[in-house]
Order: sequence, then C-alpha cells, then structure tokens
Amino acid sequence: MRVDVIITEHAKFEADRRNIPEELIKSVVEVPQQKLSSRKERVIVQNKYYDETEGKEMILRVVGIESVEGFKVITVYKTSKIDKYWKEGGLDEGNI
Repeated sequence: MRVDVIITEHAKFEADRRNIPEELIKSVVEVPQQKLSSRKERVIVQNKYYDETEGKEMILRVVGIESVEGFKVITVYKTSKIDKYWKEGGLDEGNI
C-alpha cells in the first residue's frame, strides 16, 4: 500500500546514527509485518529482516503517528530482541 511517509528530523538523525536506510523505513511503513498500538496515539510498525551490518536477523521498529496526511515517523530503531518485541499472530490492528 502506498503511504506518504514523513520522516522527522529526529527520526532522520536516529536512522543515520543507527545505519538504517530510509528505503527500509519506508518499506516497513508501507508493508508492515506487524502493527501495534502504543501510547500517545502512536503506532509501531515492525518487520523482521536480515541486517547485513549486524550479521543476524533483527526487527526494525518504526514509531509514528498515522493521519490523513500520511505516516509521520517519530523515531526508528533496530533490535535483536525478537522474543521480546515480536508479537505472535501478526498484525495487532484490533487494539489501534
């Protein structure tokens, strides 16, 4: 699904610092494997992927706000803690 992805300056800074390509962020927002509700009306979209830099499977988590204008990315990070952050059953849109 094509979504306008607006990446804030903070998110750009964090993505650069964490070696996360902008294309990867956009792909997670457009086709998330999981979508979770969060506090402050924020949404977390996340995908599992193989990180070449780290040499292992990771989760890319994109925190943002959905609106009619698109998806505004607040921050982004990757984690190897798959058991902690991956929710079995896929999309969790029922809580959004």
